[in-house]
Amino acid sequence: MAHVALADKGQELAHPKTWIGAYVWSQDHKVIGIQYIITATLVGLVALALSAMMRLQLGFPGVFDLIQPNEYYSAVTMHGMIMVVFMLTAFFLGGFGNLLIPLMCGARDMAFPYMNMLSFWVYLASVIVLCASFFVPGGATGAGWTLYPPQAITEGSAGSGMGIILMLVSLALFIVAFTMGGLNYITTAFQARTRGMTLMRMPLSVWGIVMATILGLLAFPALLVAAIMMLLDALLGTSFFMPAISDLGEVSSTTGGTPILFQHLFWFFGHPEVYIVALPMFGIASDLISTHARKNIFGYRMMVWAIIAIGGLSFIVWAHHMYVSGMNPYFGFFFATTTLIIAVPTALKVYNWVLTLWQGNIHLNVPMLFAIGFIFTFIHGGITGLFLGNVAVDVPLSDTYFVIGHFHMVMGVSPFLIVFGGMYHWYPKFTGRMLNDTMGKIHFWVTFLGTYAIYLPMHYIGILGVPRRYFAYGSLDSFPDSVHVINTSITIAALIVGTAQLLFIYNLVWSLFKGEKASSNPWRATTLEWQTPDTPPKHGNWGPELPVVHRWAYSYSVPGAREDFIPQTEEPSENTKGDVH
Repeated sequence: MAHVALADKGQELAHPKTWIGAYVWSQDHKVIGIQYIITATLVGLVALALSAMMRLQLGFPGVFDLIQPNEYYSAVTMHGMIMVVFMLTAFFLGGFGNLLIPLMCGARDMAFPYMNMLSFWVYLASVIVLCASFFVPGGATGAGWTLYPPQAITEGSAGSGMGIILMLVSLALFIVAFTMGGLNYITTAFQARTRGMTLMRMPLSVWGIVMATILGLLAFPALLVAAIMMLLDALLGTSFFMPAISDLGEVSSTTGGTPILFQHLFWFFGHPEVYIVALPMFGIASDLISTHARKNIFGYRMMVWAIIAIGGLSFIVWAHHMYVSGMNPYFGFFFATTTLIIAVPTALKVYNWVLTLWQGNIHLNVPMLFAIGFIFTFIHGGITGLFLGNVAVDVPLSDTYFVIGHFHMVMGVSPFLIVFGGMYHWYPKFTGRMLNDTMGKIHFWVTFLGTYAIYLPMHYIGILGVPRRYFAYGSLDSFPDSVHVINTSITIAALIVGTAQLLFIYNLVWSLFKGEKASSNPWRATTLEWQTPDTPPKHGNWGPELPVVHRWAYSYSVPGAREDFIPQTEEPSENTKGDVH
């Protein structure tokens, strides 16, 4: 590869000379971002197929002989872990993080392009190792996505042999990949910003991704340590998490381990992980709402500080997942209180989104539909989270379908609506083509309404006491007849919504070749990525000179301006200098 020195930032970019250098071993942040998105999408489709398999068993028990208990429990485990870690975390940070941070900050590339390339290939290796567990003797692990010992590594559990070992190895590889990528995201945002791009002029998408990365660099080591310790328990017979176990009078060789230690390590990672997904989601939602409502984001500085506050508080709420583990009530009170406190900055963001929409010139195009849909689903998921954050309410609802309904509304539906909104919004910039509008609107309405048909009834059957993770419920004598009818209807809705996602995939591919050609700034947006000299941007992004930033990222509908938006690169004039932040 030819190396060209760029004096403006003292950075060298490796310009590829071959197709493999350009699209396989690429050091261009845009290509790496697309590689992350394609890989995360493919593994997400695997998780989608697993969820369809679970729903078929629950909606039509005993009809499909191919779905046996071990396969069902493996599907539960792999679906959860893939969606939370290998799909959503990779999509928001590896995908959107790579695509947006250098362009929105006015940089030519990531701070460390070679390490950025390595991060993707280690991530791909982690996905391959994870998927390999489907094909080993005993199948993939079936211990639940939280992987609690001793069940996860005790003989007799689904995938307790090579299945759990490959899961733990894949998590370790993922954390290595994330660390290499995360150092890039933070260093680029803090050290490679163009002239005039102060921290308080950065778009909220960048703030969300950077804060999520900081959380990951602090929280993922706990999961890495837990994975290594469990690997030692499984392979070498140590007893970090394994207590003495009596089975038919025979006492195991393990002694002294504590499974509760694993829970603390897992949830010390697990709750910040919620915000590792949520903070980029908040930032991207803010940018979509401001752009398509043609109005500056309400309370920008408050939004930035809310992102920082949420990140800090997310580290002192982890044990609200452990109320039923036998903890001291005083600890329960502490974690319930901090859980309610973290709702305050989160609620501030919701108020700011609504106030941004208030009296805005709202354009109900596809990205905006997904952003508004996100506000609905996130509010509903957040309200049910307040119930589960209360010890007295959580204890009877723990491990019921109420938890499934809440978790999927706030961590399943809401992030995916923003993933889709972001894809519809930025697809023209990185492909030069518009996605099909009609297919996009069909995709939105089926997904938005369908997810309510799936997850709202789960809250009801959870209140009835129906437990989650059960392969079959027998005659259901303990529950009303409506439970089986609801489970069947949920399954039908889930299959319809799952099928609608294939329309989105088709739209992505079809529009790449036959979509309407996009202008350089089809949404008339202010942020830097829409001001590049080329669409799609070439390697290096900016041509001979980097842009200079003169204002914040939300100059919409400014009184006295000649248009309803002012790009960040436009110098202040007599009429608009009051809008320079």
